[in-house]
Amino acid sequence: MKNIDRRAIRKFGIPGPVLMENAASAVLNEMELFFDGLAGVKIGILCGKGNNGGDGLALARRLRIRDIPVRVALLAPFSALKGEAALNLAILRRMDVEIMQNATAGVLNDVIGWSDVLVDAMLGVGLASQLKGTYARAAEMLNAAGKPVVAIDIPTGINADSGAIMGAAVRAHLTVTMGLMKRGLVLYPGAAHAGAVKIADLGMPDEVVALEGIKVNMLDLDTVRSFVRTRPDDAHKGDFGHLLIMAGSPGKAGAAILAALGGLRTGAGLVSVAAPSGLVPIIQQQVYEAMCIQSAESADGTLGADAADSLLLESGRMSACAIGPGLSTQQDTMTVVRDLMQCIPVPLVLDADGINAYTGCPELLKKSMAPVIMTPHPGEMARILGVSADDVQKDRIGIAESFAKKYRVVLVLKGAGTVIAAPDGTVFINTTGNPAMATAGSGDVLTGMIGSLLAQGYSTLQAACLGVYLHGLAGDNAAERTGGAGVIARDIIESIPEAIRILTAD
Repeated sequence: MKNIDRRAIRKFGIPGPVLMENAASAVLNEMELFFDGLAGVKIGILCGKGNNGGDGLALARRLRIRDIPVRVALLAPFSALKGEAALNLAILRRMDVEIMQNATAGVLNDVIGWSDVLVDAMLGVGLASQLKGTYARAAEMLNAAGKPVVAIDIPTGINADSGAIMGAAVRAHLTVTMGLMKRGLVLYPGAAHAGAVKIADLGMPDEVVALEGIKVNMLDLDTVRSFVRTRPDDAHKGDFGHLLIMAGSPGKAGAAILAALGGLRTGAGLVSVAAPSGLVPIIQQQVYEAMCIQSAESADGTLGADAADSLLLESGRMSACAIGPGLSTQQDTMTVVRDLMQCIPVPLVLDADGINAYTGCPELLKKSMAPVIMTPHPGEMARILGVSADDVQKDRIGIAESFAKKYRVVLVLKGAGTVIAAPDGTVFINTTGNPAMATAGSGDVLTGMIGSLLAQGYSTLQAACLGVYLHGLAGDNAAERTGGAGVIARDIIESIPEAIRILTAD
């Protein structure tokens, strides 16, 4: 965003004060919409010394012109402001607006207590170190006030790249961000501090943004709709592929069942489940619409070494494969997974214990014959990389992007704000889903859904994006229907048709 601002000013000749004025106008418009008008509302603005503070000063002027009561607490001396921020300060000082420089705790407490709505214009996207001193105290005071808070660009204390909390952070009810969405507003915990997020149009030409070559995208309804294919009226089941799911072990037949149901509900023409022979009767009793393939067992009842040849033969007759839900980490099973991955000729999705098979040996992924989608949760991602889950969560985009490039896979890093990364560096951040989906079997359903889309002929990146978005949308529908915390994986499956209807509606 800094590069884009600089380019707009230097290459396209858009003056910096114009960009700041557009920002202030956008914030005022969004505030009026959010609060259903500002008549009679007293507004306190906490400003820093940089351009974020300059936006706040420009907003204060616009509020004063509208006869909306406003007071400004400046967390720096007047002399510290430069450029556009200094210009807006000079203008505002000529108007009847109270501006208190070097705001102390007492001043902050006075302004916060007086205000009905508070505006955080302290620090923007450039924060790279821990919040401390006056700024940390001001953030804590805003959070303790119990009043609506509007953040300009990003809540103070949130890292704009990672979403991390830098020591302390403002918790906003509305964030008006400039020009483009920031990663820190969709990645957690930053997303939880942003409230409702609105993007302000600063009046920049499209070329200004295009020249930056940004490859990180929001996975929203318009994006996924661009992938979706319509079904011809004369279609038959053979037109929509045959998905083979290799899943299940003693005590985990449910994983295979859920993946199969997810695949069927997402539209695969045919679904076959390859499972240890002892599990087949259980699976058949629960999923009438799927076929079953009895596979050789190990002594523990898991997928055995003797199953490899027959599974390879079966995979050659399929449109796509899904490997991993509930397979177990028994050594024979892990060996079968790694051996099959080198020979299966159709696109596949690797999940759960399929991913665990590569713990300590991720380089073997490069030997896969066919395109691969991997769907780890942070713990599985951490194991395969030999790091902690916290390390993964601190840099979800960077880790997903790096892994996808290095091992030539499409990586779906699950969690709040699921990240989908392609080998060419393209990244999507999902916008659907909710905490109620944190339930056993939810990931198995996703595996079946993505596998189903692969079987229907979607590319690996399209299948991953469509599957993740639909899965989250179905989860949102399920949470609304059940009230939230009681959602189970079968509720998500039952909600898939409604999610598809929303996605394909005119």
